[in-house]
Amino acid sequence: MNALTNFFNMPGLRAGAQMKALAGPLLIVMILGMMILPLPAFVLDLLFTFNIALSIMVLLVGMYTQRALDFAAFPAVLLFSTLLRLSLNVASTRVVLLEGHTGPDAAGKVIEAFGHFLVGGNFAVGIVVFAILVVINFMVITKGAGRIAEVGARFMLDAMPGKQMAIDADLNAGLINEEGARKRRAEVAQESDFYGAMDGASKFVRGDAIAGLLIMFINVAAGMVVGMVQHDLDFGTAVHNYTLLTIGDGLVAQIPALVISTAAGVIVSRVSNEQDVGQQLTGQLFSNPRVMFITAAIIGMMGIIPGMPHFAFLLLAGALAWFGRYIMRREVKAVETKAREERAPAVQAEAAEASWEDVTMVDPLGMEVGYRLISLVDRAQNGELLGRIKSIRKKIAQDIGFLVPVVHIRDNLELKPTAYRITLKGVEVGSGEASPGQWMAINPGQVTGTLPGAATRDPAFGLPAVWIDASLKEQAQAYGYTVVDASTVVATHLNHVIQMHASELLGRQEVQALLDRIGKEAPKLTEDLVPKTISLTGLQKLLQNLLDEGVAIRDMRTILDVVAEHAPKISDPAELTTLVRVALGRAITQQLFPNNADLQVIGLDAGLERVLSQALANGGGIEPGLADAVLQQAQGAVTRQEQLGLDAVLLVPATLRPLMARFLRRTLPQLKVLSHAEIPDNRNIRITAMIGGAA
Repeated sequence: MNALTNFFNMPGLRAGAQMKALAGPLLIVMILGMMILPLPAFVLDLLFTFNIALSIMVLLVGMYTQRALDFAAFPAVLLFSTLLRLSLNVASTRVVLLEGHTGPDAAGKVIEAFGHFLVGGNFAVGIVVFAILVVINFMVITKGAGRIAEVGARFMLDAMPGKQMAIDADLNAGLINEEGARKRRAEVAQESDFYGAMDGASKFVRGDAIAGLLIMFINVAAGMVVGMVQHDLDFGTAVHNYTLLTIGDGLVAQIPALVISTAAGVIVSRVSNEQDVGQQLTGQLFSNPRVMFITAAIIGMMGIIPGMPHFAFLLLAGALAWFGRYIMRREVKAVETKAREERAPAVQAEAAEASWEDVTMVDPLGMEVGYRLISLVDRAQNGELLGRIKSIRKKIAQDIGFLVPVVHIRDNLELKPTAYRITLKGVEVGSGEASPGQWMAINPGQVTGTLPGAATRDPAFGLPAVWIDASLKEQAQAYGYTVVDASTVVATHLNHVIQMHASELLGRQEVQALLDRIGKEAPKLTEDLVPKTISLTGLQKLLQNLLDEGVAIRDMRTILDVVAEHAPKISDPAELTTLVRVALGRAITQQLFPNNADLQVIGLDAGLERVLSQALANGGGIEPGLADAVLQQAQGAVTRQEQLGLDAVLLVPATLRPLMARFLRRTLPQLKVLSHAEIPDNRNIRITAMIGGAA
């Protein structure tokens, strides 16, 4: 008594909390009392009614929960409800055996109602109905729910290490804090405990079904013995009274048991999301109008078969067809509503005043395609071009040393269906055509046959080519053609255009990103470099000069070392570019002549060198006549180099390299100009062509 008094006097424990804390002990005491103490029929009616109400409440709570853990107390509820039913069976058995000889209402009105109303007073029908309920509960619902709980518990235990590692990874990455990690760990542990408890609690329901069956047979047999031996009832009266009472008692217990088992199945078989079971069923089962129409057609055809109940089948078919039409109208209305909502901001924007939001910025790099090329860039149609463009950006970043802007792709109905164009800051810098589903056979100059198809030219390098069907691919390769698909044609052209205009794509933002990148690895290298030693604009111009001449800027450490050494004395970006090229000479030479091969280059005649050096010293340019002669001989030398399969590289003195590079860049962009100072001492030089020998 003192312990109970101390419990109620605990600080901070309010009356509501006290009642909740006493709910469990009071329920256990009530269950034990029903097993030990005799109960009048009226109290039994109340308890049986409470048992039915409890089972309905549990089922509804289970259906309206969105996650299994929202009803984490279900295993305990399952245990207590099973004990409650068993204690009611014990209490009702006592009353049936003691008072059953007085009539069918001896154990209360609830048992009498179930014995008479539900089975029509026929004990044979009652036995069959009771047996069917037990089989449904034991063999179907309980067994299935138990199996689901068992598998769920096993999978949950297997997944626990992975979930714990995922929580630790999110915590280390800073995605969650320590409190969030503790909460998620607690949820994982609670899930494991819940499914483990459900696996064990399902055994209670199975045992309850078996116990109900045994109790029925015991009550019938014992009731007949008690009625005939102790109360001198004849066999027929004893069978009638005690069997009906037993059947009513069994039904009034098994129906709540069936409801509780159904609730257990609902809890363990649901998939957790933001909807309860009812919303999932109606949202997924009755959401497709085609399903309704097809089902209505099948039921309707069955309904017109001779001998079938036409009214029932045709009525249901009509209802399904009406419901399918209702769903279709609702979907159409939803689409129209969404379209109106999307148009509404546009209409409001038309009426609103102009703002800076109306200013459309030009994309640094873009591509426009005709409608027949949309399949190449559409993710839904497995377009390959998007993936190739991502690979191109990554490859260019690795080759030249900075990340080019994202390529913005859009369709343009003004273009030809198979045409595309590449834009740089809104201006077209390349265009071409591609034929989806066909292959481009490019003639590298040494093919052994001709192919049927549409003649064209490779948009990237201008080589003669022909569009062929896929069936001619192997034949074209046998003839010596280079065969590529439409996506590769466009991707190669885009790659070539980006390489040619890399300097224009290198903006101040990209230069700053490069400085930030190198600053993380070598902070002393960039410290006080910009803007004290060189301005950001000056560094940008220097890097653009290198890119204009086809020199990669990957070696930013060497570039910044040269800038830090010479920029305080030299401010001209062109002079700094020359110094940087000398420092990068080994990399430039390796890029043009890999594998330590001999440098087979185009040379400059000694007489022409003197003339050009004098013109440069006098501050003038190259005379027009001399310029034409040099250009013609340079073109001839480039052609000979290409015929020999060699790169077109012109070797000149260091003082002439900037002049010759600027002079030849526009007309012969494929001709690279090197100076003697840029070539390492360990490389051999071979002159394979000469410019100026006949001038």
